[in-house]
Amino acid sequence: MKNKVKFSIVAGIGLMSIYALKPCHKSDFHILYNQDLVNARLEYLKTKKPPTKRTISSPPNIILILADDLGKTDISTYGSELIKTPNIDKIANEGVKFTEGYITSPICAPSRAGLITGRYQQRFGFEHIIHERYPKNKLEYWYFKTFMKTGDWQVREEFVKPCQEDIFKQGLPPSEITLSEILQKNGYKTACIGKWHLGYNESAIPINRGFDYQYGFYEAFTLYSDPKDDSIINQKHDYFADQHIWKQGRKGNCAIRRNHHAIHEDQFLTEKLANEAVDFINKNKDYPFFLYVPFLTPHTPFQITKKYFDQFDHIEDRNKRVYLAMIKSLDDAIGQILDGVEDNNLSNETCIIFLSDNGGATYTKATDNAPLKGGKFTNFEGGLNVPFIIKFPNDQVSSRVYQKPVSSLDIMPTILALSGIKAPEDRNYDGVNLIPFITDSTAKNPHPNLYWKSGYNMAIRQDNWKLVIDNKSKSKALYNLKVDKSEINNLIQANSLKAEELESQLDEWKKDLKDPFWPYVMDYKYELAGDTFYFPL
Repeated sequence: MKNKVKFSIVAGIGLMSIYALKPCHKSDFHILYNQDLVNARLEYLKTKKPPTKRTISSPPNIILILADDLGKTDISTYGSELIKTPNIDKIANEGVKFTEGYITSPICAPSRAGLITGRYQQRFGFEHIIHERYPKNKLEYWYFKTFMKTGDWQVREEFVKPCQEDIFKQGLPPSEITLSEILQKNGYKTACIGKWHLGYNESAIPINRGFDYQYGFYEAFTLYSDPKDDSIINQKHDYFADQHIWKQGRKGNCAIRRNHHAIHEDQFLTEKLANEAVDFINKNKDYPFFLYVPFLTPHTPFQITKKYFDQFDHIEDRNKRVYLAMIKSLDDAIGQILDGVEDNNLSNETCIIFLSDNGGATYTKATDNAPLKGGKFTNFEGGLNVPFIIKFPNDQVSSRVYQKPVSSLDIMPTILALSGIKAPEDRNYDGVNLIPFITDSTAKNPHPNLYWKSGYNMAIRQDNWKLVIDNKSKSKALYNLKVDKSEINNLIQANSLKAEELESQLDEWKKDLKDPFWPYVMDYKYELAGDTFYFPL
């Protein structure tokens, strides 16, 4: 009997090896770039203005700060009573706080792709998160689906596997022109300091997408510090993805890199990123610069130094305590950057933008985004409506709250307008320059509609109406956000014609999109108010 079991195991491994080595001849997912746009990008970037020292007529510096998985209601300027975030509040008090600021996806990589290009990421196939690993064959897929304990992170029902060359090509395609490339072309010094998550192949990494300097990591996550460090509090979770994060550590694409080179780093990551950002400001203070600081905080793994953990000893829930301490460390890191700007007398010459890549991750059980519904991995308000603040240079627009819906797609055209730069004219951009809308109280909404799509999960907002569709759970919901921001009352029965109108416009928008360049591998299952929903990962 034992010999039969051994034979079965060996045979299984052998079959897996054969399938693993078998070349991929057929796949529904191939990454085919728009060659006309690839050529147009190369032509556009052929010539660059050299950086010149700042004069009175120079364009402003741009600092774009991105939090990771930060819920809108988890900072004090948007109403949190559990924590004070004075540095983020300072940006809001001196600039424009948007109450209806949206990102283009409730998950990080697609959201960042829309932000950095000013285009709906579905236009260029970046609909799902990047995957380095797929089941090699149906046998491995069956084993993973049958025996791995993944909880709410469910292996998708059908086996999918792109070719290896297509897996490697996942990320920001060479057809897309980034904000950093446009600014670099026009004489800006540029840096990316933090999390990238827009591709690992050579054509997609920051140093080849318009950044003179890069410090950080390519993957969706890394460790903030060595878990064995006595000064670090570690808070692990029992859900499937968190176990993978701790196991991965700082290996491979989770390694900390300075430009191309993986390096060893001892300093706590949030603090180190702030130091790197200030160092870049100090070195480039005499030139117009674009500084992109995508922090990891407060994305998992939950790690924090004791000095922050001790500030929240009144919070009994250890998980919540670590989460709040991480947000406090983020606020202090942002304070360091603000001090770097002020110490170099650059406050009037600098535009500072702050937002999050999506809503808070409710699966950590450290946040619920209340009173908003849902969170990360959902197209409800808790996943899409994020903290969104712009401090304009020279007090061009200051001290106000803007309450009409805006999008992270608007950041690129707003920055280019401030800098006096025209966007390339060979492609459609989906954002708008926000300044005319903010300064004119009679102006219409910046966008007739805002759209979201992640596989079978999609949504549209038009004025105060929002339609949310989950085709996997066969659910549709229509909300009036003016009176129901918490998305409690589904009005689809009483307003079926409005729902049909919005779905028709969503279908029309989808006609201009590409099919996803790569497949999702899991369905995240979650429940809200007794209803079951899914999101493709």
